[in-house]
Amino acid sequence: MNTFKYLLIISLSSLIISCGSNTGQNKSDFSIRTNAVKGDISNNETLNLSLENKKSHTIDSVSYTLNGKKINDTSHLETFKLGKHTIEATVYFNNEKQITTSTITILNSEAPKVYTYKIINEYPHDITSYTQGLEFYNGNLYESTGQLKESKLRQVDYKTGEVIKNIHLADAYFGEGLTVLNDKIYQLTWQSGTGFVYDVNTFEKLNSFKYGSSKEGWGICNNSKKLYKSDGTENIWILNPDTLIEEDHIQVYTNKGKIVEINEMEWINGVIYANRYQKDGVALINPINGAVIGVIDFSPLKKLVTQHQGLDVLNGIAYNPETKSIFVTGKRWDKLFEVEIIEK
Repeated sequence: MNTFKYLLIISLSSLIISCGSNTGQNKSDFSIRTNAVKGDISNNETLNLSLENKKSHTIDSVSYTLNGKKINDTSHLETFKLGKHTIEATVYFNNEKQITTSTITILNSEAPKVYTYKIINEYPHDITSYTQGLEFYNGNLYESTGQLKESKLRQVDYKTGEVIKNIHLADAYFGEGLTVLNDKIYQLTWQSGTGFVYDVNTFEKLNSFKYGSSKEGWGICNNSKKLYKSDGTENIWILNPDTLIEEDHIQVYTNKGKIVEINEMEWINGVIYANRYQKDGVALINPINGAVIGVIDFSPLKKLVTQHQGLDVLNGIAYNPETKSIFVTGKRWDKLFEVEIIEK
């Protein structure tokens, strides 16, 4: 009997404490209503917000934020990044405060333009190279290759295919994308959570760095000020080249939804050109808001290289400022193609 009374007292005490701690914290009192259809809204639309007051509280004030940025209950979306975002409403009523959240996905208002290409030249390429990154710098072509125990960093004479400099990564590392900025090569590895920094002239390793919120390394490019890093998702992370901290990110979306598995990337005239994993094509991405503004189908190129058992997909895109043309290749392709992009 004493045990029963003890358990009853504990139960009642827990109930009292629970009820007291929930005062003013019950998020079911309010919910956010939007004009997003099934949570989706285009970036050329106006977002309209209202509050459902489920318990008819007398509301003193309400304020809204989108990803922490204050917005009005009516907001134009042209300047917002695409992708999934959190809306937060802070409601003041009866000397209390409640916060409730909702999510929306901002899509691009236009479908991507479709581009094709014209082959200008073909050059030899090492058929054993599992190409992951490709970039011109001061007239030289640099390449990063993948696969465990096969990963390399090299400088190549693109016209002859001759390897000028070459270093092997440790067996534990799977090489991924690379980019060159201020005489430094930044090379990613895949699932090791580690990237490397080299002197572009000597290939001396200067530093290594750990990833932040991006757990994997896929592709990397730069706009002469910041690094842009993909991680296999729809996210592209913006890194400070000095601290290598991920300062921001964009989400890659079309007018239909997100695009994942963004792989090797190249910055060309203010646009990110990105290979997609297992796709023989390239997406053109607006680096400001993440919109896919164009697509290029390079799939016919794969038929123009030597067909062999190890042949894999298109991967590797580089812009040569000297020729003002684009170069593409693939994993274990024996050709490097110089192409001109043409809008259909």
